[in-house]
Amino acid sequence: MGSLFRSEAMCLAQLFLQSGSAYDCVSELGEIGLAEFRDLNPHVSAFQRKYVGEMKKCEELERILDYLVKEMRKSDIHVSDGVSLPAAPLPKHVLEIQEQLQKLEAELREVNKNKEKLRRNLLELTEYTYMLRVTQNFVQRSTEHETAAHSSYEEFPALEKESLMDYTCMQRLGAKLGFISGLVHYAKLESFERMLWRVCKGYTILTYQELDEFIEDPESKEPTKWVVFLVSYWGDQIGQKVKKICDCFHCHVYPYPNSVEERKNIMSGINTRIQDLHTVISQTEDYLKQVLFKASESIYKWVVQVKKMKAIYHILNLCSFDVTNKCLIAEVWCPVDDLPSIRKGLEEGSRKSGASIPSFINRIPSSDTPPTLIRTNKFTAGFQNIVDAYGVGDYREVNPAPYTIITFPFLFAVMFGDFGHGFLMSLFALLMVLYETNPKLHRTQNEIVRMFFEGRYIILLMGLFSIYTGLIYNDCFSKSVNIFGSSWNVSAMYPDGSSIKKHVNSTFLALDPNVTGVLKGIYPFGIDPIWNLATNRLTFLNSFKMKMSIILGVSHMTFGVVLSVFNYLHFKKTFNIFLVFIPEFIFMVFIFGYLVFMIVYKWLAWSAEFSKDAPSVLLHFIHMFMFATDKNNLPLYKSQFGIQVFLMVIVFLCVPVLLFGKPMYLYWQHHGGQTFASYRKGYQLVRHGSEEELSLLRSHDLEEGEDHTNSESQHEQSKETFDFAEIFMHQCIHTIEYCLGCVSNTASYLRLWALSLAHAQLSEVLWSMVMRMGLKVAPDVGVFLLMPAVAVFATLTIFILLVMEGISAFLHALRLHWVEFQKKFYSGDGYKFTPFSFHDMCLSLEREHAL
Repeated sequence: MGSLFRSEAMCLAQLFLQSGSAYDCVSELGEIGLAEFRDLNPHVSAFQRKYVGEMKKCEELERILDYLVKEMRKSDIHVSDGVSLPAAPLPKHVLEIQEQLQKLEAELREVNKNKEKLRRNLLELTEYTYMLRVTQNFVQRSTEHETAAHSSYEEFPALEKESLMDYTCMQRLGAKLGFISGLVHYAKLESFERMLWRVCKGYTILTYQELDEFIEDPESKEPTKWVVFLVSYWGDQIGQKVKKICDCFHCHVYPYPNSVEERKNIMSGINTRIQDLHTVISQTEDYLKQVLFKASESIYKWVVQVKKMKAIYHILNLCSFDVTNKCLIAEVWCPVDDLPSIRKGLEEGSRKSGASIPSFINRIPSSDTPPTLIRTNKFTAGFQNIVDAYGVGDYREVNPAPYTIITFPFLFAVMFGDFGHGFLMSLFALLMVLYETNPKLHRTQNEIVRMFFEGRYIILLMGLFSIYTGLIYNDCFSKSVNIFGSSWNVSAMYPDGSSIKKHVNSTFLALDPNVTGVLKGIYPFGIDPIWNLATNRLTFLNSFKMKMSIILGVSHMTFGVVLSVFNYLHFKKTFNIFLVFIPEFIFMVFIFGYLVFMIVYKWLAWSAEFSKDAPSVLLHFIHMFMFATDKNNLPLYKSQFGIQVFLMVIVFLCVPVLLFGKPMYLYWQHHGGQTFASYRKGYQLVRHGSEEELSLLRSHDLEEGEDHTNSESQHEQSKETFDFAEIFMHQCIHTIEYCLGCVSNTASYLRLWALSLAHAQLSEVLWSMVMRMGLKVAPDVGVFLLMPAVAVFATLTIFILLVMEGISAFLHALRLHWVEFQKKFYSGDGYKFTPFSFHDMCLSLEREHAL
């Protein structure tokens, strides 16, 4: 847990991996997850790297596995994650896995192809059946036409009676009567009919009927409404035009029988074939499920192995080869304390590969800023995420997360203080903590559920702190709880007994602590419950919460300023303590710390008996900046005016020190300071560890006593790049921002008072508008109205007071930590340590292939 207060010490190391054991060594490092690899080939494209062939092979295997998983999902075969993660496959086993997957894919594609062909045949036969059944209703034969001297029997109405064409004339011309039947999409029917009429110029007769059933569309695979049509035409040329029109509209055309006997034979044959197809398709699906079920036993293992293998080759592509092409060189960032573990992993990888020459690691110096590594557990991870959302801390910078664990839920609870609401929130978080090992919660695809689950410990502490502040406010669903008995004697305010009854029964009860005998003592914990009945309750609580917000805010900001000292000491920037920290601390304490002093002093020095003559702290604070006094506003203590003038003079003197001190010192250090040191000590002092521009790693190396042969050249380089104007402008902006920010940030903490008041008033409104109405009803009717009232009250409490008000208080507490607290000492300009680790990869099939 030591790294929780400050990031881990990191170092840059060089790995020398033998070509034969590089794969196994990188695999072991992936299992350990302690090394972040750097790209040594930044200018080489992905298609020109050494292991691009292996990467393509892995992508091909991923494609096959993705196809298998999708087929299993289609067949409703559950694909679950394994209990343990398999290791990366050895290079000699990769070919075996590839052959198995390719053989399985080929078999599945062949089966699916046959199955699809059978389904398409079944669909065509089904459509043919519907067409024959519907067109039978179109046929209206007349007895006269059946006995006529027509050589072939044709199922069509007597066309000589039709007015659209002259049957006798067409028969003289030798035109042949033909039929085209099939199915057309319902949406295309109108256009289809119009096209037939215009192209064929009326030499066709279209008869159609809409099907009652929905038939699957072969292209979209969705149920579609179809229409059966029958087109009769004269002549082969008209027939060719009709066929082209049918093709244009994607009609499903089927042969039309010429006789009743032929129709019956076709129907019989189709029914037989349909039954056979159902049997064959059922057997094909059973065989397909057997193949997929057998493959599902190994699918998770294959997915994990292929992903690990692809990740290993990706890391190997980041490495560079030596001149002999027999050794791979890699550069990694790793924690200093974990160097033995990395060496052990390299030895294990060399042993598994059977390499004669072991791989090894060599620590190298670097002037680059290392990544930031802060180790967390399931409890601290949520609070660290809050800090990292503002910005990842610089290397070895003070980490605000340990203090955020306490201050964040506490400030939230100050705004959300209610015993009942805090209990419900704690109960919800406690359930998630108790069931945190449930795999369903870890693999859920619901973003809201996942967000609550990952922040379960934050919610738990927010609920517990809300219980504490709710007990202090004595608020439980907007009602006070009389735990220890009230310390007020209201009867002392009204010597006449009738007057007591009159005021108690009314809604006007103003508490006055100046009356003798009204106070029997001090309420042991929190606010006395009698204030819940008083009309001046809001005035009392407003004054209390407003001053409490100022005290908490000034204390919080001052603590942030104090934490900056630890950064200056660690990075050996002692001059910042005298030129930055002390002026900032004096500015904060002498102004706003003095305001807190006046608030506390007034509480202690002025009792309720003399409260009417008590001076105004606000007026004294305003007059302090104006160097003035007010005869009507009594002083808090003797010599107050002189002390306030002294404080303001010191504050005004701190501003130029804060503005000019650091730039002038750095200018002197880069110019006059070196000459003076050389004259005094007889040699040139190189103090590169304390300069503003050098990296944090160089400061860390100097702290460890490491010698750098190029320290003088580094100093000369930093001297050449020294820009006084830029440093002065930066310090000027920082000074203005800090001085004005102290005022605005102190006022910003008044949100603690405002949101606490809003939450209490909203709770009271909800109680009076819902629960009180249900409790006021007569007992005979109230039994039936109380249950709905409780249900509505519970629903509104959860969604409005717990969820909406909770999110609001959470965001305000987040702003107070990011802007008012962390800005005093935390820069957040670093980058996170992202090691090569198999555990951080998405190895869950249910997340990756979520439907």
